[in-house]
Amino acid sequence: MTAINDLALTTLEGASFTLGDHKGEVLLLINVASKCGFTPQYEGLEKLYQNLKTKGFSVIGFPANDFGDQEPGTDAEIATFCSTTYGVSFPISSKITVSGPGKHPLYDALIHAQPKTRDDGEAFRAKLRGYGMTPNPEPEVLWNFEKFVIARDGTVAARFTSSTTPEDPALMAVIEAELAE
Repeated sequence: MTAINDLALTTLEGASFTLGDHKGEVLLLINVASKCGFTPQYEGLEKLYQNLKTKGFSVIGFPANDFGDQEPGTDAEIATFCSTTYGVSFPISSKITVSGPGKHPLYDALIHAQPKTRDDGEAFRAKLRGYGMTPNPEPEVLWNFEKFVIARDGTVAARFTSSTTPEDPALMAVIEAELAE
């Protein structure tokens, strides 16, 4: 399997990049969507990015239309939405697939490296069922705004469900511990 730092990615503007371009940084990777109940997390993600970027931290968003068609826009529409609605300045990739047989190799590698979330994934699955949805089975990504923390050495340090906000103490503890390494 290719190391996650070497996988080819594309920005919303069409430029090529890899996670290796962020070598030595702690990263928070999130599959994002503009029409989701969790979309307001963009505000907390931007604040987190602004507060920690000088310490070697970055947030990278990965738009995906895998859950409830909640990211129907083009890359240009996503870029406009993120910058004008939430003032997002952290990097965002072009739209990818994060679930199912066509998932991007990055998400295949992330899930393989961290098959379980640190928070209560089963409780979130039950919540989705309560809304009449059929959640993905473990270890697949459950919904928009699931979070993966990447350590400075490029390993996957932790995974959190969508319901864990950017301000959550458990997420912050992992990020701070990785920044201290």
